Amino acid sequence: MTYYTLSDPCTATLEIKKSQFLGFGYPIDSRELLMFHVEQLRSQYPDARHVCYGYIIGDPRNTTSAGFDDDGEPSGTAGKPILNVLQHKGIGNCVVIVVRYFGGIKLGAGGLTRAYSSTAQAVVDNMNLHAFVPLSVIIIETDFANESFVRHTLDGFNATILQVDYGKNVVLTVELAQKSVQALSEKIGFYGNVTASE
Repeated sequence: MTYYTLSDPCTATLEIKKSQFLGFGYPIDSRELLMFHVEQLRSQYPDARHVCYGYIIGDPRNTTSAGFDDDGEPSGTAGKPILNVLQHKGIGNCVVIVVRYFGGIKLGAGGLTRAYSSTAQAVVDNMNLHAFVPLSVIIIETDFANESFVRHTLDGFNATILQVDYGKNVVLTVELAQKSVQALSEKIGFYGNVTASE
């Protein structure tokens, strides 16, 4: 399933009733990378009142991992609105982190929810997005006579040859869009044997 993800990190800053909301968006593909960015911002802004975030790892419509952290803000007023923006926009493999400096004026639960949501939206508005296409790695075994046919066929599927081994036969390790594996197998047919990589 194709969805959109962030090409590179981006930022946005809002000031609401003297509170500063510094928003950061990062591409991620694991909880470890998520926590790395959170801890990096905590050390970069040690005097900030809160560091809240929302994230989605994987497809935002069928996610394996999504979550948020309010970091001491009233429950549901910070991380959840950030996550809601990512879900509404259909952005996966992404975290938005908002660093808040308290300006002395309390915003109330509704005000906080709007502030975090607006900051996340401002970050998303600055994102350079690209389509994320799940990839598969497959092994194709063919004989020497049909190697050029197989290579030509792979070009038509925008496949990347990762490795070629020459033995009794030619064995190609190939990466291509998951959705194209079946069509490629049918196209190569009896010219080669296609199997999933371990």
